[in-house]
Amino acid sequence: MSGPGTTAEYTGVAAAFSTHATVVRVTTYQGADSQSQQLLIRDWHAMSRDSSSLPATLFTLPRALVLIAFAIGLIWNSVALSQDPGSEGLTALSAIVGVQAEIPANARTAGALGTARAGSGVVIDSAGLVVTIGYLILEASEAAILLHENRRIPAEILAYDHNTGFGLLRAMQSLEVTPMRLGDSVGLNERDRVLVSSFGSPHSISPAIVVARRPFAGYWEYLLENAIFTSPPHASYGGAALVGPKGNLLGIGSLMVGDTVPGKGPIPGNMFVPIDALKPILGDLLMSGHSSAPARPWLGLYLQELKGRVFITRLAVDGPAADAGLEAGDIILSVGGEMVTSLADFYRKLWRQGSAGVDIQLQVLKQSELIDVSVRSQDRLAWLRLSPSH
Repeated sequence: MSGPGTTAEYTGVAAAFSTHATVVRVTTYQGADSQSQQLLIRDWHAMSRDSSSLPATLFTLPRALVLIAFAIGLIWNSVALSQDPGSEGLTALSAIVGVQAEIPANARTAGALGTARAGSGVVIDSAGLVVTIGYLILEASEAAILLHENRRIPAEILAYDHNTGFGLLRAMQSLEVTPMRLGDSVGLNERDRVLVSSFGSPHSISPAIVVARRPFAGYWEYLLENAIFTSPPHASYGGAALVGPKGNLLGIGSLMVGDTVPGKGPIPGNMFVPIDALKPILGDLLMSGHSSAPARPWLGLYLQELKGRVFITRLAVDGPAADAGLEAGDIILSVGGEMVTSLADFYRKLWRQGSAGVDIQLQVLKQSELIDVSVRSQDRLAWLRLSPSH
């Protein structure tokens, strides 16, 4: 039996959950007798109360029993919610709504993200404020909030924050939905048991385990220092809610990734933006549509890290780096005279150079030639074609 933290452990987590369909269809598991089922249900609830012991308990069981435990646990919890409509968990999940946005064809992000975007969001106040992942509404000309029974409510786009990835919009009519309380994601640790929920399909609610808390460096000049990684993957991740055992919101879904635990092999899952990152900037976002902190220098680079080297894969049209003559295939060796050792390291050193508008000194390997390049940085928001409302 592999010990905690091994590749087998995390692979076992993914295998135990597999896909939503596998978890929900339990005809394969009907061979378990009623006494075994009762024991498994008891163990499921015991693990819920003491989430720190969850993986250790799981991986002392044969894989078949693990699958049975998760299947029965999910169904047991679902039945309990359906029989108790007034339960705290069901009330919390009612705050999860759909988000739709229309983006003009000339938007900077139209080519990469499309002109018709859809995902989920979470109502977080009684006046119809919805938090979602920002790329759903970025550069949108109009947006709407979707409710069950095919209700579609027009929404005002309020804010987008590139540093965290959050977006805010507000319903222009009453939603008649109980808002979800913001939780404390700082206390969320590896091996904690959570619920991932999105709007729409019958498979929109699924259990998951936090498999990592670590930095996430995105190719679009984005770094989240303490991202939340969960497994198994949830297909409808964009704007999905990461819900804690008390029904509080712990994070907002951003991506599906294949390497939730680096060095442990291909373990698919999701990356969530911790909700604690919203709290310090929420007032600013509501007041002005963006954070009051000085804008970070943005170069208009799309990057990839390979063996500690940072490669340029493409450049933003009309962006600072393109104007400075950088090209796809160039390798960034240093910024401000400091060697670059990883993608995250590059971002940290780039942002230490000052605020948007500062000249950034890069040393680049272009084919076989070392060159020094000065790039006049910009505020990314100024490059985007944002709606006047935000």
